[in-house]
Amino acid sequence: MRSADRLPPASAALSRRRMLKLGLGAAALAGLGSQWAPISAFAREVDDFIRGPAVPDIAPTRLSEHVWMIWSKDGFPTPENRGMMSNITFVVTRAGVVMLDPGGSVQIGEMALRMIRTVTDKPVVAIFNSHYHGDHWLANHAFVDAFGTDLPIHAHPVTKKEIEGVQGSLWHSLMERWTNQATAGTRIVAPNRETRHGDVFSFGDVTLRIHHYGLAHTPGDLCVEVVEDRLTHVGDVAMDRRIANMDDGSFVGTFRFYDALEQNARSRIWVPGHGHASAEVLRWNRELFEGIYENCVRAVEDGADMAEARARVLADPRVASRAADTAGFDANIGKYVSLAYLEAEREAF
Repeated sequence: MRSADRLPPASAALSRRRMLKLGLGAAALAGLGSQWAPISAFAREVDDFIRGPAVPDIAPTRLSEHVWMIWSKDGFPTPENRGMMSNITFVVTRAGVVMLDPGGSVQIGEMALRMIRTVTDKPVVAIFNSHYHGDHWLANHAFVDAFGTDLPIHAHPVTKKEIEGVQGSLWHSLMERWTNQATAGTRIVAPNRETRHGDVFSFGDVTLRIHHYGLAHTPGDLCVEVVEDRLTHVGDVAMDRRIANMDDGSFVGTFRFYDALEQNARSRIWVPGHGHASAEVLRWNRELFEGIYENCVRAVEDGADMAEARARVLADPRVASRAADTAGFDANIGKYVSLAYLEAEREAF
């Protein structure tokens, strides 16, 4: 390595993209000794340069005795919202704070930590990632920075594997692109614990029970029931005033998942990854999906093409009544009709 007196001047700094590729930053040079102080100072400047901006604070709302939500008004990522597109839910227990989906970037996670401190000074003792779409888990980075790499991060085995592999890299890149680099500086921090259906966790005065009933929004969806509060965090299995992304999922599987949740979780409040929590979340999403899927099934049975299926879907009151106040409806309804039609064809054979 060249000596410190031969380092290039700051004016010869590498480009932002080059620095990101090399992974250079202040942390990378920590512990090299006082002789490397000029390098460390320069690296700290680089860290400031390559990190996206801070996310504005959003005050948490209390949903039940133990559960709080930082609500996202937006359903999709933009440069303006800096990737804040999904809800952040946390449970305050006697043992500490448990995160149910911490958000989509290190900056969002840092905002969540600031907001948690307005409620409690207890440490975060566990995270649950509901599935592998990055707007729900990329903020793992902020919590590991704050509480150490041994912090338990729980997920279904499918979710853990996907975040460690293709989906992790894909979502990391997508969030940067969709937000015009506002999430830059976020590291992929994968879950370090596998969690399955039926697992029960005790955090002093709060019991969490895990629900997984097969393919729904993704193959690895986890719903977390807060038993004492009669509340269940459903992730993206169900949404409020937003059409769920079904590219990795199944309409039929989602209906089965709802049936099992309603039978086994027995909650009064369903907490979605997008939209407001209420007793009506599953019903709202079920009726929208039934309006889409059932019309596609009948179109397939009648030998009608996809265009006719779309016309039937849009005419169905269960769909038409939700069009005006459902985020992304016009841009996405065609794709979801197509996915439902193809699934109906597969189910027919």
